[in-house]
Amino acid sequence: MVQTRVLPGDDGAAIREAAAAIRAGQPVAFPTETVYGLGANALDAEAVARVFAAKDRPSFDPLIVHLTDAREVRRYAVAADADDPRVALLAARLWPGPLTVVLRKRPTIPGIVTAGLDTVGLRVPDHPVARRLIAAAGVPIAAPSANRFGRVSPTRAEHVVAQLGGRIGIVLEGGPCRVGVESTVIQLAEGVALLLRPGGTPTETIEALIGPLEHAGEGPTTASLAPGRGASHYAPRARVELVAAAGGLAALPGERLGLLAADTTGRHAAEATGGPYAAVEVLSPSGDEIERAARLFDALHRLDAAGLDRIVAQAVPETGLGRAIMDRLRRAAARA
Repeated sequence: MVQTRVLPGDDGAAIREAAAAIRAGQPVAFPTETVYGLGANALDAEAVARVFAAKDRPSFDPLIVHLTDAREVRRYAVAADADDPRVALLAARLWPGPLTVVLRKRPTIPGIVTAGLDTVGLRVPDHPVARRLIAAAGVPIAAPSANRFGRVSPTRAEHVVAQLGGRIGIVLEGGPCRVGVESTVIQLAEGVALLLRPGGTPTETIEALIGPLEHAGEGPTTASLAPGRGASHYAPRARVELVAAAGGLAALPGERLGLLAADTTGRHAAEATGGPYAAVEVLSPSGDEIERAARLFDALHRLDAAGLDRIVAQAVPETGLGRAIMDRLRRAAARA
């Protein structure tokens, strides 16, 4: 348990301390115009894993990356999407504000931020404390709402302390949130225009600027764009088979078999009883759950790129972040 301190968001020293914590890989709660967020350095996979740990989430969902201004979009989204004129129009008219735009991401954004998807949600918040924090940190901040899993989203600093007190070190006080509901999320990746989540910016306002939005269930499937919409979500092209913590499987004749090992011990046990393995990824040599969570999606991507027929994934203990890891492994192993 850590000591949770509430610091005044209008104090420069407090902002500098919170920004230093972000750069050091620690999560910080801060106000936005929508709800209070629990933020971490969006470029640091282990820092983002600490956000999921503090929230006690049993699954990983894509996080929104908060930027200082629209000029940063091109740093984190591929040029073809960042240069879409609709992005510039929405940014000019609705940012800063409660609108998140989903675009294809650059490799600098770790897989845990996007839950393994190739898209990332970006927005520029409209709260002076949030904007000062992001600027002082000098890095984009990935943040979900600052609440425990399944609880009501916080709109005051005291709501954050009631749910996350003892789990995080700093809460920046910024008064009650002006909007009070999460941002609207739209997907503009690869030219589509799809509403993924209604929120603080009315759909009508967006459509008046860029034309009609397709809605989930009415147009292209959102199973690969929004979190948790299908049992086989996040599945690599190779078939994934779950085994026990120290388990392994034998490769079939002519088969390229991959191993996703929980730790070094699990790797050695699997290689002693199974294989041969054409590619191996170890989530955490020491068995650290933060490191496992931080490496999960990127490890799956690397195995998926290795031209495998099957991937053997070792189970991890279902405590703490282990529940989230196992949730995603089960989804990856599910057959459509």
